[in-house]
Amino acid sequence: MLLGDLGAEIIKVEHPLRGDDTRTWGPPFKTYKNPKNTTQSPSFPGESAYYLSVNRNKKSIAIDMKKESGRRILTELASKCDILVENFVPGKLAKMQLGYNDLQLVNPRLVYASITGYGQTGPYRNKPGYDVIIEAEAGLMHITGEEDGPPVKVGVA
Repeated sequence: MLLGDLGAEIIKVEHPLRGDDTRTWGPPFKTYKNPKNTTQSPSFPGESAYYLSVNRNKKSIAIDMKKESGRRILTELASKCDILVENFVPGKLAKMQLGYNDLQLVNPRLVYASITGYGQTGPYRNKPGYDVIIEAEAGLMHITGEEDGPPVKVGVA
C-alpha cells in the first residue's frame, strides 16, 4: 500500500474464479457500478470497505497459476517488475517454476520477498498461516466473543 501511495504500480494476482476472499468481508460494501462484471456471488452487493482499504492503489489480475498460460503471464510480469511479494507456503511457487531461482533467470535484479505464516524453516514451515489459525494458536480467540461462548475470530475493524 505504501509503495502505491508513493507512486509505484502494484499488480495484485488473485484467484481466477473468486478473487480475494476479503472482497466479501462486510458490511459495509461499496456497491458495484456494473454487477455483471464481477465473479462475486450476487449475494454480495459490492466490495467490502476492508478490501478497498487494504488494496488501495493496487491493480488486480486474476491468473490461474496451475495452467501454463498463467505461469507464462506471471513470468512475463516478473521479467519487468522490481519487486515480487508472495505469501505461499515455502516451495509452492518453485514447484510451478515461479520460485526465486526460476524468476531471477528472467530478471536478475528482481527483489523476491516471501512472507509465510511460520517461516522458511522449522516444523510448521509447510502449514498455511491464515490469520484465524494464528489467532487460535496464540489464544487470541479465547478473549473475544461472549464470556461463556466459543472462541471468536477477531474483527477486522
